[in-house]
Amino acid sequence: MEWTEVNIYTATAGIELLCAKLMDIGIKGFVIQDAEDFNEFLENKNGKWDYIDEDLMGLSTCETRITVYLPSNSQGADMLLSIRTMLSQLKADDADGVYGRLEAELSSIREEDWANNWKQYFKPVKIGERLVIKPSWEEYENDGNRIVLEIDPASSFGTGQHHTTRLCLELLEKGLKKGDRILDMGCGSGILSIGAMLLGAESAVAVDIEQNAAETAMENAIKNHIRPEKYRTFYGNILTDEELADKIDAKYDVIAANIVADVLIAMKDYFLRYVKSSGTLIVSGIIEERMHEVIGELESVGFKDPQINVKEGWAAVGFTAPV
Repeated sequence: MEWTEVNIYTATAGIELLCAKLMDIGIKGFVIQDAEDFNEFLENKNGKWDYIDEDLMGLSTCETRITVYLPSNSQGADMLLSIRTMLSQLKADDADGVYGRLEAELSSIREEDWANNWKQYFKPVKIGERLVIKPSWEEYENDGNRIVLEIDPASSFGTGQHHTTRLCLELLEKGLKKGDRILDMGCGSGILSIGAMLLGAESAVAVDIEQNAAETAMENAIKNHIRPEKYRTFYGNILTDEELADKIDAKYDVIAANIVADVLIAMKDYFLRYVKSSGTLIVSGIIEERMHEVIGELESVGFKDPQINVKEGWAAVGFTAPV
């Protein structure tokens, strides 16, 4: 298998936090280079060192970074998008720059080429009983009369290839009723809310921390023949932006949020604020090891009857809102 090296630039204070968030994305191994840590070693080393290689001495002035290796396939592509989304969220919350520049750079492939090089891995994929997700360049013979949702891998997470997206869409297909209003939190490409619209939802509001994601979601909605007046997008962080939180304030039949465990937990009171009595909440982006923690936090504010959907270490959970 081929791999792509991704260098994530941060500061010493950001290492522990970033490693935890990378694990939430499903990345279990990293290489850390940190000048502060190396200089501490030089000051406190035991024994006699006659020679330290010049390459190692370069660590004394290096910019702190975490290096990860992603498979050069659709899973790696979605992981990279998820890393970028995570870094944008951290940067928005880090006004003082404590965590460094929070940027990811690819070392083995040009930035503008990565999606095109991975196009070969994005194929039509059937999800649930009714949907098929396909990129625009692939032909699909719809002999099963499925609903076709067209999404291209771009700069926003959500192509249908990642388990978290599939698990969410499967729960949406089972729980969505014709005429429902849906709120898509952390919308990325808009795949969940667009899928819901194609499955019969009446309207959708899609929110992401990145402006680019909100714009991409609207473009994808139009590409899938959804009328703009039925599909609204917003960008910003509702946890810190009260004006945005008020703009989307309504009661929705369904809320879908495919993010990561820590953000889902932080948003639990907002889910309760926005969902209709006895409505549906679907959360995903959760590694299986943290599934019960997320379930417990959401049950603590009144959500009940968890429906668990698990595949290859990832979990999505559907809840019924309190009356």
